[in-house]
Amino acid sequence: MTATPAGNFSQAEVDKFDELANRWWDPQGPQKALHALNPARLGYVAERIALRGARVLDVGCGGGLLSESLAAAGASVTAIDLAPGLLKVARLHGLETGVQVDYCLSSVEALAAEMPAAFDAVTCMEMLEHVPDPGSVLEACARLLKPGGRLFVSTLNRTPAAFALAIIGAEYIARMLPRGTHRYSDFIRPSELGAWLRDCGLQLEDVSGLAYEPWANRARVSRRTGVNYLACAVKPE
Repeated sequence: MTATPAGNFSQAEVDKFDELANRWWDPQGPQKALHALNPARLGYVAERIALRGARVLDVGCGGGLLSESLAAAGASVTAIDLAPGLLKVARLHGLETGVQVDYCLSSVEALAAEMPAAFDAVTCMEMLEHVPDPGSVLEACARLLKPGGRLFVSTLNRTPAAFALAIIGAEYIARMLPRGTHRYSDFIRPSELGAWLRDCGLQLEDVSGLAYEPWANRARVSRRTGVNYLACAVKPE
Protein backbone atom coordinates (compact mmCIF):
# COMPACT_ATOMS: atom_id res chain seq x y z
CA MET A 1 0.00 0.00 0.00
CA THR A 2 1.40 3.40 -0.99
CA ALA A 3 -0.15 6.84 -0.62
CA THR A 4 1.13 10.14 -1.94
CA PRO A 5 2.92 12.07 0.83
CA ALA A 6 1.40 15.38 1.88
CA GLY A 7 3.59 18.40 2.60
CA ASN A 8 3.76 18.33 6.41
CA PHE A 9 7.33 17.08 6.70
CA SER A 10 10.89 18.30 6.55
CA GLN A 11 12.97 16.54 3.91
CA ALA A 12 16.07 17.24 6.00
CA GLU A 13 14.46 15.38 8.93
CA VAL A 14 13.49 12.45 6.71
CA ASP A 15 17.01 12.25 5.27
CA LYS A 16 18.55 12.47 8.75
CA PHE A 17 16.70 9.41 9.97
CA ASP A 18 17.08 7.54 6.68
CA GLU A 19 20.85 7.72 7.20
CA LEU A 20 20.42 5.71 10.40
CA ALA A 21 18.55 2.88 8.67
CA ASN A 22 21.33 0.31 8.46
CA ARG A 23 21.90 0.31 12.24
CA TRP A 24 18.30 0.82 13.36
CA TRP A 25 18.00 -2.65 14.85
CA ASP A 26 21.44 -2.60 16.50
CA PRO A 27 20.66 -2.35 20.25
CA GLN A 28 24.10 -0.76 20.81
CA GLY A 29 23.89 1.55 17.79
CA PRO A 30 22.62 5.11 17.31
CA GLN A 31 19.10 4.03 18.32
CA LYS A 32 20.24 2.43 21.59
CA ALA A 33 17.96 4.68 23.66
CA LEU A 34 15.01 3.89 21.40
CA HIS A 35 15.52 0.17 22.01
CA ALA A 36 15.45 0.87 25.75
CA LEU A 37 12.28 2.96 25.48
CA ASN A 38 10.39 0.41 23.41
CA PRO A 39 9.27 -2.04 26.15
CA ALA A 40 7.95 0.85 28.26
CA ARG A 41 6.07 2.31 25.29
CA LEU A 42 4.57 -1.08 24.44
CA GLY A 43 3.54 -1.65 28.06
CA TYR A 44 1.84 1.75 28.21
CA VAL A 45 -0.23 0.91 25.13
CA ALA A 46 -1.01 -2.65 26.21
CA GLU A 47 -2.35 -1.46 29.58
CA ARG A 48 -4.93 0.71 27.83
CA ILE A 49 -6.09 -1.36 24.87
CA ALA A 50 -6.43 -5.09 24.23
CA LEU A 51 -3.89 -5.59 21.46
CA ARG A 52 -4.85 -9.10 20.38
CA GLY A 53 -7.08 -8.70 17.35
CA ALA A 54 -6.93 -4.90 17.43
CA ARG A 55 -6.24 -2.94 14.27
CA VAL A 56 -3.36 -0.56 15.05
CA LEU A 57 -1.59 2.13 13.03
CA ASP A 58 1.99 3.10 13.90
CA VAL A 59 2.70 6.61 12.58
CA GLY A 60 6.34 7.49 11.95
CA CYS A 61 7.33 3.86 12.42
CA GLY A 62 11.00 4.24 11.49
CA GLY A 63 12.63 0.84 11.20
CA GLY A 64 9.70 -0.90 12.87
CA LEU A 65 10.72 -1.34 16.52
CA LEU A 66 7.32 -0.60 18.01
CA SER A 67 5.45 -1.90 14.96
CA GLU A 68 6.90 -5.39 15.34
CA SER A 69 6.30 -5.38 19.10
CA LEU A 70 2.64 -4.46 18.59
CA ALA A 71 2.24 -7.18 15.97
CA ALA A 72 3.99 -9.76 18.16
CA ALA A 73 1.47 -8.90 20.89
CA GLY A 74 -1.36 -9.92 18.55
CA ALA A 75 -2.36 -6.68 16.82
CA SER A 76 -2.96 -6.28 13.09
CA VAL A 77 -0.47 -3.49 12.38
CA THR A 78 -0.19 -0.97 9.59
CA ALA A 79 2.96 1.17 9.88
CA ILE A 80 3.77 4.34 7.92
CA ASP A 81 6.83 6.50 7.41
CA LEU A 82 8.25 8.86 4.79
CA ALA A 83 11.81 7.49 4.90
CA PRO A 84 12.12 4.76 2.23
CA GLY A 85 15.41 3.45 3.61
CA LEU A 86 13.86 2.89 7.03
CA LEU A 87 10.87 1.10 5.54
CA LYS A 88 13.19 -1.18 3.56
CA VAL A 89 15.02 -2.10 6.77
CA ALA A 90 11.70 -2.63 8.58
CA ARG A 91 10.43 -4.99 5.88
CA LEU A 92 13.70 -6.95 5.80
CA HIS A 93 13.70 -7.32 9.58
CA GLY A 94 10.10 -8.54 9.45
CA LEU A 95 11.13 -11.22 6.97
CA GLU A 96 13.87 -12.33 9.36
CA THR A 97 11.61 -12.49 12.41
CA GLY A 98 8.43 -13.65 10.70
CA VAL A 99 6.45 -10.83 12.33
CA GLN A 100 3.91 -9.46 9.84
CA VAL A 101 3.43 -5.70 9.55
CA ASP A 102 1.94 -3.81 6.60
CA TYR A 103 4.53 -1.09 5.94
CA CYS A 104 3.50 1.88 3.81
CA LEU A 105 5.33 4.92 2.42
CA SER A 106 2.75 7.56 3.32
CA SER A 107 2.09 10.66 5.33
CA VAL A 108 -0.55 10.34 8.03
CA GLU A 109 -2.60 13.09 6.36
CA ALA A 110 -2.74 11.17 3.08
CA LEU A 111 -3.70 7.94 4.84
CA ALA A 112 -6.46 9.72 6.80
CA ALA A 113 -8.07 10.79 3.54
CA GLU A 114 -7.90 7.20 2.31
CA MET A 115 -8.85 5.23 5.45
CA PRO A 116 -10.92 7.30 7.91
CA ALA A 117 -12.16 5.60 11.09
CA ALA A 118 -10.24 2.42 10.28
CA PHE A 119 -8.17 1.79 13.42
CA ASP A 120 -8.79 0.80 17.03
CA ALA A 121 -5.57 2.53 18.09
CA VAL A 122 -2.96 4.85 16.61
CA THR A 123 0.55 5.23 17.99
CA CYS A 124 2.71 8.26 17.20
CA MET A 125 5.96 7.97 19.12
CA GLU A 126 8.92 10.37 19.03
CA MET A 127 7.59 12.01 15.86
CA LEU A 128 5.64 15.18 16.69
CA GLU A 129 8.79 17.13 17.55
CA HIS A 130 10.15 16.41 14.06
CA VAL A 131 7.31 17.78 11.87
CA PRO A 132 6.47 21.40 10.92
CA ASP A 133 2.81 21.14 12.02
CA PRO A 134 2.17 18.69 14.89
CA GLY A 135 -1.49 19.72 15.03
CA SER A 136 -2.02 18.49 11.48
CA VAL A 137 -0.57 15.09 12.41
CA LEU A 138 -2.84 14.82 15.43
CA GLU A 139 -5.91 15.82 13.42
CA ALA A 140 -5.14 13.10 10.88
CA CYS A 141 -4.61 10.55 13.68
CA ALA A 142 -8.01 11.49 15.11
CA ARG A 143 -9.66 10.96 11.71
CA LEU A 144 -8.06 7.53 11.41
CA LEU A 145 -9.47 6.35 14.75
CA LYS A 146 -12.73 4.48 15.12
CA PRO A 147 -15.14 5.95 17.71
CA GLY A 148 -13.87 4.71 21.05
CA GLY A 149 -10.36 4.28 19.65
CA ARG A 150 -7.24 5.58 21.39
CA LEU A 151 -4.31 7.66 20.29
CA PHE A 152 -0.93 7.13 21.99
CA VAL A 153 1.74 9.79 21.73
CA SER A 154 5.24 10.21 23.12
CA THR A 155 7.33 13.34 22.77
CA LEU A 156 9.69 15.69 24.62
CA ASN A 157 8.62 18.44 27.01
CA ARG A 158 9.95 21.96 26.40
CA THR A 159 11.74 22.42 29.72
CA PRO A 160 15.29 23.25 30.80
CA ALA A 161 15.63 19.66 32.03
CA ALA A 162 14.72 18.29 28.60
CA PHE A 163 17.24 20.61 26.95
CA ALA A 164 19.95 19.54 29.38
CA LEU A 165 19.29 15.79 29.12
CA ALA A 166 17.94 15.20 25.60
CA ILE A 167 20.22 17.61 23.74
CA ILE A 168 23.30 18.54 25.79
CA GLY A 169 23.56 15.20 27.59
CA ALA A 170 22.43 12.72 24.95
CA GLU A 171 23.82 14.43 21.83
CA TYR A 172 26.95 16.26 22.99
CA ILE A 173 28.23 14.62 26.17
CA ALA A 174 27.20 10.95 26.08
CA ARG A 175 26.87 11.01 22.27
CA MET A 176 24.01 8.52 22.50
CA LEU A 177 22.23 10.36 19.68
CA PRO A 178 23.65 12.03 16.57
CA ARG A 179 24.10 15.78 17.00
CA GLY A 180 21.16 17.70 15.61
CA THR A 181 18.65 14.93 16.32
CA HIS A 182 16.49 17.39 18.28
CA ARG A 183 15.77 21.11 18.31
CA TYR A 184 14.63 22.56 21.62
CA SER A 185 12.14 24.95 19.98
CA ASP A 186 10.28 21.93 18.57
CA PHE A 187 9.69 20.30 21.96
CA ILE A 188 6.03 20.27 23.07
CA ARG A 189 4.58 21.10 26.47
CA PRO A 190 1.77 18.78 27.69
CA SER A 191 -0.58 21.77 27.84
CA GLU A 192 0.05 22.44 24.13
CA LEU A 193 -0.50 18.81 23.27
CA GLY A 194 -3.73 18.76 25.28
CA ALA A 195 -5.04 21.84 23.45
CA TRP A 196 -4.31 20.28 20.04
CA LEU A 197 -6.02 17.05 21.08
CA ARG A 198 -9.14 18.93 22.20
CA ASP A 199 -9.18 20.80 18.89
CA CYS A 200 -9.20 17.40 17.16
CA GLY A 201 -12.20 16.24 19.20
CA LEU A 202 -10.19 13.85 21.36
CA GLN A 203 -10.35 13.55 25.14
CA LEU A 204 -7.04 13.38 26.99
CA GLU A 205 -7.08 10.42 29.39
CA ASP A 206 -3.55 10.29 30.74
CA VAL A 207 -0.16 11.97 30.69
CA SER A 208 2.76 10.02 32.18
CA GLY A 209 6.50 10.50 32.25
CA LEU A 210 8.87 8.22 30.35
CA ALA A 211 12.09 8.03 32.33
CA TYR A 212 15.24 6.76 30.63
CA GLU A 213 18.02 5.41 32.84
CA PRO A 214 21.20 5.51 30.71
CA TRP A 215 23.36 3.76 33.33
CA ALA A 216 21.11 0.69 33.04
CA ASN A 217 19.96 1.34 29.45
CA ARG A 218 16.32 0.90 30.38
CA ALA A 219 13.20 3.02 30.61
CA ARG A 220 10.08 3.06 32.76
CA VAL A 221 6.81 4.93 32.96
CA SER A 222 6.92 7.47 35.78
CA ARG A 223 5.08 10.45 37.25
CA ARG A 224 7.71 12.95 36.13
CA THR A 225 6.87 14.50 32.76
CA GLY A 226 9.66 17.08 32.64
CA VAL A 227 11.69 15.37 29.90
CA ASN A 228 10.03 12.56 27.91
CA TYR A 229 6.34 11.86 28.34
CA LEU A 230 3.55 9.65 27.05
CA ALA A 231 -0.07 10.62 26.51
CA CYS A 232 -3.26 8.70 25.77
CA ALA A 233 -6.39 10.27 24.27
CA VAL A 234 -9.72 8.69 23.31
CA LYS A 235 -12.10 9.44 20.46
CA PRO A 236 -15.63 9.72 21.91
CA GLU A 237 -18.15 7.09 20.87
